[in-house]
Amino acid sequence: MYAPTRLAGYAVLLVTPVALLASALFSGGVSAAVVGLEGGVVLAGGVAAATERERALEAADTYELELGDLRDAFAVLAAAVLTYVLSVRFGLGPVVASALVGLVAGVATPRIGVPAYCGSFVGMASPDLFPSVGYLALAGLLSGVAFVAAERAFDGFGGKLGTLALFGCATTAVLTGADFAAGSALAWTDALVVVPVSVAGAVVTAVLSLRLDLGAVVGSALVGLAAGLGLPAVSGVSGGTLAAAAFCASFVGMTSTGRLDGEARVALAGAVCGLVFVAVTAALAGAGGKLGTIAFVSCVTTAGAEGLVVRLRS
Repeated sequence: MYAPTRLAGYAVLLVTPVALLASALFSGGVSAAVVGLEGGVVLAGGVAAATERERALEAADTYELELGDLRDAFAVLAAAVLTYVLSVRFGLGPVVASALVGLVAGVATPRIGVPAYCGSFVGMASPDLFPSVGYLALAGLLSGVAFVAAERAFDGFGGKLGTLALFGCATTAVLTGADFAAGSALAWTDALVVVPVSVAGAVVTAVLSLRLDLGAVVGSALVGLAAGLGLPAVSGVSGGTLAAAAFCASFVGMTSTGRLDGEARVALAGAVCGLVFVAVTAALAGAGGKLGTIAFVSCVTTAGAEGLVVRLRS
């Protein structure tokens, strides 16, 4: 009975990024640059997704639900509500609120640090999309269910948690008839600043997580907290935009060495992350988990591209 659940989790991690990319084609205006970038993402990412399908099928045959799954789902829900309250009611803003919840959970309650961090991304949703905690709680519940279902799929890829969060937010928006916030597209010239910031965010997170052994959640949360508090003061490209880009790229740095081995590959995925960030800025505006989905797309694309090159050479 658990096989359909696990396959559903795998499907969520495929459909959610596709929905974001499809939305970007229309919300920010169709352009040759966006079409070309997304075409490359789909091609390379498809290679990784096809490979991952075999792992998902194996996990579906061997895994059973446990009591810990209920704990994890509740952690997603609770962290979502807490982050939303800190972000909206206490005025911390989505980046700082999410990073703070992730940092506290990663240090104080490491057993639920990962699901709590996932929930914090749900809580980054804009009040323009979800004007009350009730909407947000539904999104957190759906993301919690998806978290349990997708536990073994795409394991080790950075941005997976945010993708599950976006699924919960987008599904809730559809179910309740909520309208996404009005998003504004970035100019491609902004990539000259966004991409270096993204590369730095990804690499620093990887160093904190792996080299300094702080763990993926704490490493990402520290980068997000520093970016959320420091970058809004930067002029030029909006400081808030740069903070979001750095936090987004920190999820790339959460990728395991089994998926992207070494800082060079992480830096490459960080650069892809910056480009995708610029391309999809106007899409699904206000939804929590969007930054993580961008990172997930970038990591899967980078890994898929490497696999494609290996196949072509063999």
